[in-house]
Amino acid sequence: MNRSGLVFGPVYSRRLGLSLGVNNIPYKHCSYTCVYCQLGRTIRLTIERRAFSNPEEIVRAVEDRLRSVGRVDYVSFVPDGEPTLDTMLGKSLELLKTRLGVRTAVLTNASLLWMKDVREDLAYADVVSVKVDAGRRDTWLRVDRPHPALSFDRVVEGMLLFSDEYRGRLITETMLVQGVNDSQEDLEETAGLIAEIRPAKAYIMVPVRPPAEPWVRPAPARSMVALYNMLRRKGVDAEILSRPEPPPPPPSEDPLGFVAATVAVHPLRRSYVMELLEARGMDAGEALRRLREEYCVEEVEFQGEVFLVRRPLRCGST
Repeated sequence: MNRSGLVFGPVYSRRLGLSLGVNNIPYKHCSYTCVYCQLGRTIRLTIERRAFSNPEEIVRAVEDRLRSVGRVDYVSFVPDGEPTLDTMLGKSLELLKTRLGVRTAVLTNASLLWMKDVREDLAYADVVSVKVDAGRRDTWLRVDRPHPALSFDRVVEGMLLFSDEYRGRLITETMLVQGVNDSQEDLEETAGLIAEIRPAKAYIMVPVRPPAEPWVRPAPARSMVALYNMLRRKGVDAEILSRPEPPPPPPSEDPLGFVAATVAVHPLRRSYVMELLEARGMDAGEALRRLREEYCVEEVEFQGEVFLVRRPLRCGST
């Protein structure tokens, strides 16, 4: 992988604070093709693990970025695809801790936790966030659209095994899509599964950035509140997240590169980007033109707001 695209941000996360992202997977290689994914449809649906990244390059890229941005709360593996597909994940996490002394986090869709080597890799992370979008098979198939070789029962078994073994901070994330996984029955099943996993905290979200499928709509507030109340009754600490976080100002030495690397993994509202670039003394219109022509950045409207996203394959780049 190109070292220049290995890290992005930092961006502010209400779950992790100031987080520097690591992109250890090629564009849209994933075990799911979720209907709501902010990165678009999966182009390589796979559950085959292989060495997608070089741990030494990741450590150097993180070290370089930290020199320019200073301290962050976490270095987070939030790539273009599923981070646990990378067999080098554990080594990267280990080196980041031993050489740089940083706290690390991994956001995973949890589909491969039934694999012992995946659980062993994730044991090096300080925080692991697992996706729990459904508590029953038919809903899981509709919302997450998994690789055909995956079994819902096996995925659940993997999450429960990991919950028993993991000694770091385990959290869950649930994305609610209107008419897909937000019925009363679905919410009850999802709450039950989350309670079995016993996370330190369960986060409830709706799509707030352009999704893979144009028909996707955020579940109504009443669905989020209903799931929140169900979780609280089961003794699970829960929180509702319903708005995207504003990013910090980009570094002055390469603001366009910062924006392009960030929107490849974390779409940003156009209004934010224009403010950030103007604060650096740049002409926002000219900067947006360059982002479109030189960095394959596109403007996409969702729920009345315009977002900047990056689709590298559409301009022949990876």
